[in-house]
Amino acid sequence: MKVNHDAPIHDALIVGGGLVGASLAIALDRLGLDVGLVEAAPAGALPAVFDERNLSFAEATINALRALGVLQKLRAPTGAIRSIHVTRTGDFGRVRLDAADYGRDAFGQVVVARDFGEALEARLAELTRLTRYRPARFVRLAEDDANARCIRIADADGERVLSARLLIAADGTRSGLREALGIVADKHDYEQTLFVARVRAERAPEGIAFERFGDDGPTALLPRGDRHYGVIHGVARAEAETVAALDENAWLARLQTAFGWRVGRFLASGPRSAYPVTRVVAQRTTAARAVLVGNAAQTLHPIGAQGFNLGLRDALTLAELIEADGSDPGAATLLDAYSQRRREDRERTLAFSDGLAKLTANPAPLLRPLRSLGLLVLDRLPSTQALLVGGALGYRGEVPKLCRSDT
Repeated sequence: MKVNHDAPIHDALIVGGGLVGASLAIALDRLGLDVGLVEAAPAGALPAVFDERNLSFAEATINALRALGVLQKLRAPTGAIRSIHVTRTGDFGRVRLDAADYGRDAFGQVVVARDFGEALEARLAELTRLTRYRPARFVRLAEDDANARCIRIADADGERVLSARLLIAADGTRSGLREALGIVADKHDYEQTLFVARVRAERAPEGIAFERFGDDGPTALLPRGDRHYGVIHGVARAEAETVAALDENAWLARLQTAFGWRVGRFLASGPRSAYPVTRVVAQRTTAARAVLVGNAAQTLHPIGAQGFNLGLRDALTLAELIEADGSDPGAATLLDAYSQRRREDRERTLAFSDGLAKLTANPAPLLRPLRSLGLLVLDRLPSTQALLVGGALGYRGEVPKLCRSDT
């Protein structure tokens, strides 16, 4: 197989062109860096991750995407989340959070992943310094140069060696680059499968995001910009095939039973997709001249909609540190600073997501009074609500500058 060794040394080389990888490429291009982006999807096609899933963007994420020039590229309307309503099947008590109580019009916006992918692609097409390798796949690490990491990629012309002063793994939950770097990831299978679809109900969305917990997982309704709801329905893994085989009427009846009648009767559903839920957390996020971001660093349970918001803060923190000390983006001191900066946000978000997933899905009758009491406390104590609101808005730990509206 032909191997090309003549590629230039990039300042940064990102493996993975999904949500976080593409966003990071845009952030680094703003700094005037020579950036390479290794993408599995060919030109003219979106990565598979940009499907019909509904992404919940926190306020901090909205601020950052506007600063990056991505939000302006969205062609489809977004759905504002003006309040959050949380309940659990069989328990009394609820949590209701209203953005207006905190001086905000909305906690965030709901964006369809496909629409976001098109916006990212439109913004990437404007970048003049970015080199895109597509379709291409990471093969393995190559022998390093003195001040660079080297990898082999395969594309239509065979294999080539790419070099960069900083190598960035943004290649998702099953990151091949993370494995090649020798970074171990802890895994936990929640034994749940999430079904995602667009549904229409008797009452159109009014800016309320609903989260209804059950023994087998959550059922969430997100207010989309097209007057439909984005539904996420969790089932026990053993039931997944049965649920996938339901016709539309049976599927809607199941949703009605799980969610209730807060938006009236469910009338219609679009196609549904299924995603097994596994928590994957890298034991460390850096190696020599290499860093993990997004799902390659941590893949969360989607409960609470924290995944992309956390991954984007990874990317923007890295870009901010490189901007502050851009002499060598792969310097050990810079990567140590990155690990320190990300620790609080990462640990708190992981603990919140995992704890909520395990507690709310536990059917033990003895826990019911505690769960109900917890919902009442969260609903009535401003101090505990403030913790939830900070997470819902995307402000945990030391927030990147681009996430703040005054940037």
